[in-house]
Amino acid sequence: MLLRITSTTAPATDLGYLLHKNPARVQSSQLAFGRAWVFYPEATAERCTVALLLDVDPLGLVRGRRPGDFLLQPYVNDRPYVVSSFLSVALRDAFSTAMTGRSKERQQLAATALPFLVELTGLPCRGGERLLRALFEPLGYTVAARRRALDERFPAWGESSYHDVTLTATRTLRELLQHLYVLVPVLDNDKHYWVGDDEVDKLLRHAEDWLPAHPEREQITSRYLRYQRRLTREALSRLVDDADPDAEEVVHAAAEEQLERPLSLARRRADAVLEVLARSGAQRVVDLGCGEGRLIEALLRDRRFTKVLGVDVAASAIERAGERLELPRMNERQRARVELLHGSLIYRDPRLAGMDAAIAVEVIEHLEPDRVDLFTRNLLEFIGAPLSIVTTPNAEYNARFDALAAGHFRHADHRVEWTRAQFAAWAGEAAQRFGCSVEIAPVGDVDEQLGAPTQMAVFRRGGAA
Repeated sequence: MLLRITSTTAPATDLGYLLHKNPARVQSSQLAFGRAWVFYPEATAERCTVALLLDVDPLGLVRGRRPGDFLLQPYVNDRPYVVSSFLSVALRDAFSTAMTGRSKERQQLAATALPFLVELTGLPCRGGERLLRALFEPLGYTVAARRRALDERFPAWGESSYHDVTLTATRTLRELLQHLYVLVPVLDNDKHYWVGDDEVDKLLRHAEDWLPAHPEREQITSRYLRYQRRLTREALSRLVDDADPDAEEVVHAAAEEQLERPLSLARRRADAVLEVLARSGAQRVVDLGCGEGRLIEALLRDRRFTKVLGVDVAASAIERAGERLELPRMNERQRARVELLHGSLIYRDPRLAGMDAAIAVEVIEHLEPDRVDLFTRNLLEFIGAPLSIVTTPNAEYNARFDALAAGHFRHADHRVEWTRAQFAAWAGEAAQRFGCSVEIAPVGDVDEQLGAPTQMAVFRRGGAA
């Protein structure tokens, strides 16, 4: 089985530093089921490719084991030829330090999202190309797959479940390796080793940063743990608990609200967004990062909006939104207009397709800087509504808040607060990249020197008003 990873970030040979493998040497290691080689078929300053070749010993797999019902099965199978859970073991053995995100010589580069090309030859996709895309596309990958025939010499025999797959994405190398480590066995759905309690810890260790918000979280967890219900329930429980905010988040939100209350900023933000939505004629709206549902409540009061989706990564926020909206007490007609979904803002989610407008009010500042690009792509490409609205604090205006210490953000969970120039640069680049027009507008009273307290970007595509 063969895996190839290509970097084109100059000097591309820095890939060797990130992987702790010298491009000038062929390295090999003996594993319980065969031998693995790491080598570089191409290593120039412009393009560097590392290959992991795994030679599985079919006889070594069955020594000392009792045969099953089909006596030849241990000897006549696909294991030596396809990408499978054996590759995950080889990845961990060959690139263990890279999977932790550490690099002695190039630590800053290891922490940077870089463009990578991944090629997998003969990947079993038990679930077809649909599942392949459902697993990788929400993580920001572009997927190309060619399904292989059962036998190229006899086309009439039909197609197999094996695919030659190419993945492209801009991720840190650590994230890339962790995604492959977890998702390759999920696609193969046939782990070669016993799955016990330690597999839960292994899954969480390699997936806790991205799996809680993945739309296929349950299927990934179940397949990875070989459908063992007890282990699956334990893993999902720990994942969901880790994804939910604690009481401290409520305190921080209250502090931000108190800071902005003299400006009536929460109401003015909602009014500004609702005005743009009303002018556009949008009827189906998704509120990304809906929190406890205040804006959804306002949307439902306007009969022009026939469908309102609220999405939040925190299950507890969704629960609070349901309580605020009193969903159980709604009449049937009103209840049909609203739906609350536990999901991510940065991963592709087919449930959000087909909306007239997508809004993210005071959300983007809560994202880690390296996740902003994933959010932007999800908003403007994957959701791709005719109208998208983003609001965020204007960092320059913070100087007008007497209660806010210099250099501090308005909310303890904010990861970034942009100046007007920074926000305009992000919005302009995003609009150009995804084929939209964009308009920047102030929200709140405008200070002659510092601008308005909130800034709003309105993205339009097609004939959106």
